[in-house]
Amino acid sequence: MNDLIPLAQARCMPRRGSEHRLTDASIREWLPQIPEWELVENGHALSRTFTFKDYYRTMSFVNALAHVANAEDHHPDLSVHYDRCVVRFSTHDVGGLSENDFICAAKADALAG
Repeated sequence: MNDLIPLAQARCMPRRGSEHRLTDASIREWLPQIPEWELVENGHALSRTFTFKDYYRTMSFVNALAHVANAEDHHPDLSVHYDRCVVRFSTHDVGGLSENDFICAAKADALAG
């Protein structure tokens, strides 16, 4: 990926096969760009809980994120509650994390403002 393009402006590319799985060193290098996200599932996924004032705002975020996920063809796992949404990204086709997970995490951050 071009380091000059901010993650939130990058586009996802199809990733299939373990050769696209990020190394632990790459993950550590990319994590500072999405500081509110955490590694979960032994480093195989990214997760963040977004909090909102009410259900309407939570659902507005979920719907906006669904639009982004569809446009990028990279879909998160969501756990939606009244005032929060837990977002989890992982690239199943590579068996862990790929660049796409970091790109979409940054896009989710941008949506939440």
